[in-house]
Amino acid sequence: MSPWTEIAAQISTCTGIPFVVEKISSIGGGCINQAQRIEGNGRRFFVKLNDAESLTMFEAEAAGLQEIRDSHTVHVPEPVCWGKASSRAWLVLEYLEMGKASARGAAALGLGLAAMHRCASKKFGWKRNNTIGATQQINTYATDWVQFWREHRLGYQLKLAQANGHTGKLQISGEKLLATLDSFFPGAGPDASLLHGDLWSGNYGFDREGERPILFDPAVYYGDRETDIAMTELFGGFPAAFYAAYRESYPLDPGYDIRKTLYNLYHILNHLNLFGGSYRHQAEQMLSRLLAEVK
Repeated sequence: MSPWTEIAAQISTCTGIPFVVEKISSIGGGCINQAQRIEGNGRRFFVKLNDAESLTMFEAEAAGLQEIRDSHTVHVPEPVCWGKASSRAWLVLEYLEMGKASARGAAALGLGLAAMHRCASKKFGWKRNNTIGATQQINTYATDWVQFWREHRLGYQLKLAQANGHTGKLQISGEKLLATLDSFFPGAGPDASLLHGDLWSGNYGFDREGERPILFDPAVYYGDRETDIAMTELFGGFPAAFYAAYRESYPLDPGYDIRKTLYNLYHILNHLNLFGGSYRHQAEQMLSRLLAEVK
């Protein structure tokens, strides 16, 4: 059964303006959800679709987008509504026209992210769990960052890897690393900054003029801001103007060049659990590099 009638009715209710779907266009780019642009009554919306069990994931994404919107730092699409009918769940977002990046836009992204990272919490984690890719991300609050990273990030992914049959060297090295995490944080430890949580090059863009940065597909929580910066370097990197603007506004702490491997290990383990293949070798190499740093 088509969900579009119910989606249109929900849009009408939530916006207070009648809406009828007149045109549906598929949009590529996602590997987890189907993405569509719907048009009608002179308005357009971006819609994500998945099976009915994905409603919780969409609810968490909407809450994460709203958390960033409430920071008044970097623009994100406004969540309009979400729900499910029959076998489908959906998330309706503001539709934004995207353009090519400019140097000014890249710098604005760096400044905006620095401002977002200055939005702090007293605890690490978030008010609800969400997902990193298709994997559940545990955000149970903690007052100690090392404890949080050990239990809810690296430790959690290592347990998933073991359940998926990735044992041996990966688990032995992983346990050694978990036992020595404190050595990577010689100072007072990081603040709990508002994070995008999944900040790779596929999750940001710019408006049609290339001037205003836009973030989307977040995995929001409060944690060490270096985790966001580290992920920007994981799959190809961001524009140089982004890094220059960020570092000028909010310089990184000593030791980042080592900790970025620690933080990106989480995402490589997640890719191992989702896709297998060569990610195991990459994870083992990262573990070896990190253990070599332990004094």
